[in-house]
Amino acid sequence: MRALVVEELGEFYAGTHVREVPTPTAGPGQVLVRVRAASVNFPDLLMTKGEYQFKPPLPFTPGLDLSGEIAALGEGVTGWSVGDAVVGGAKTGGFAEYAVMDPRGLKPKPARLSFAQAAAYGAAYLTAYVALVRRARVEPGEWVLVHGAAGGVGLACVDLAKALGCRVIAASASDEKLAIVAAEYGPDATVNVTGGFREKVKAITGGRGADVIYDPVGGDIFDESVRCIAFDGRLLVIGFTSGRIPTVSVNMPLIKGFSVMGVRAGEYGRQFPERGRENAEAVWRMADEGVIKPRVHAELPLDQWREAFDLLADRRVVGKAIIRPDL
Repeated sequence: MRALVVEELGEFYAGTHVREVPTPTAGPGQVLVRVRAASVNFPDLLMTKGEYQFKPPLPFTPGLDLSGEIAALGEGVTGWSVGDAVVGGAKTGGFAEYAVMDPRGLKPKPARLSFAQAAAYGAAYLTAYVALVRRARVEPGEWVLVHGAAGGVGLACVDLAKALGCRVIAASASDEKLAIVAAEYGPDATVNVTGGFREKVKAITGGRGADVIYDPVGGDIFDESVRCIAFDGRLLVIGFTSGRIPTVSVNMPLIKGFSVMGVRAGEYGRQFPERGRENAEAVWRMADEGVIKPRVHAELPLDQWREAFDLLADRRVVGKAIIRPDL
């Protein structure tokens, strides 16, 4: 089979190539999935350079989220059949024609979603759910400021926050991308962060500031978010796509009475397994019911993986870039 293989760590994916490799087999308690779609996430890009907290041994195939069809069942696997359409995730393995999976990490693909939409859904919406519901405990009517609102993780938060009855401010540095978000997801307001956003957010919220701020960007965006958060607000740290990990003087949370909350959806589920199962069930139930709508920006064949990675790295994507090994 063909697979994207990271053979050496380096900048600009220098050690990453599409290779012909042996097709894996499903061992006891495993399933083999024919991959129909896999989404590109920032951890995938970071892993090619060795800059993500999880560092798999070389060589490895990246790819966190995938969808496809069960091609074979390992010994002892029950509850699934060959041909079942599934979605799932693991830390690696998605960017290949076939992937061996733990069946406990699989869900039936919602009929409402295409394979590409299903691959675009899991990690992004689970992150948004853990952030908004578990960590921030948002209430209907609260103002939620979403940075990186056109990216996969940010757009999932915009979509979910609206479904939860919140008032949403979508923030980005691109007017073009904000126009797409506004047209398709209906946030209550949009803000271009270029040149600053503190006063804009204060004006939108009647001087109070945002009750919840969802920040996958970090850097200067985090710094200014501290200046426009409401008293008793919750500043959610999702990641640092800007490249700079910010700091905050603790007198600011003291004076303004806000909390800074870290969000790691996968680790949350590992620490609290029962809640983790509840989170996953809630997220996929919303997909089944059509409550949310993941957005696919582009679907590209495996040979065009570099273009898919660059769409994300260059921040040209609105939603998710998808790699289709079956094309």
